[in-house]
Amino acid sequence: MNEQIVARHWLALITPKAAPALATSTVLILARIWNANGAEHSIGNAVLMTVLSLAAAAAGACASIGRAGDPVIAGTAFAASGALAFAGVAGYADGLPLPLLLWSVATAGAYGLAARYWRRDRRDAVAYERHVSDRREERAHIERVETIRGTTQIEVARTGAAYADSLAQALTARAMLPGFDRRVLEAAGLPELPTTESE
Repeated sequence: MNEQIVARHWLALITPKAAPALATSTVLILARIWNANGAEHSIGNAVLMTVLSLAAAAAGACASIGRAGDPVIAGTAFAASGALAFAGVAGYADGLPLPLLLWSVATAGAYGLAARYWRRDRRDAVAYERHVSDRREERAHIERVETIRGTTQIEVARTGAAYADSLAQALTARAMLPGFDRRVLEAAGLPELPTTESE
């Protein structure tokens, strides 16, 4: 019940949403820097990026095959393959129209894939919160029932104590009445009440 309230900074909230755009923008910037340093129309550099991209795609395909396939490794390998292909084309091409077009397509694709995982994370978070809320309600209900049970037991004990006190006062008052004779009550057929006095 006493949970810490953690207010996340606004940068911490928007950083995951900006990560795909930051990643594709970083690849574009690095590719254009590479372009300015001699990669433009360089067949050797284009072949290198093609081989690296195909190798990463092959690694992703191998990681996703069979029962032992790991989706995280496969996704990482395919993302690396796409990034290498994008960097190779952006580094090889002259001018900005083709690299910007590829950047927009890559960014849209990255957001499309990320949205799927964000939805799953949101569903998991909502399911967890619902589970925690249900558990809290269940425990609060059990706590309320136990509180009511304990209070009832205390009230029953108090009532029994009050009854015993009233009975003791009645017996004391009866014994102090003038002309009280216990034998007369017994002879009349009334039940005998316990008394502390000795006959």
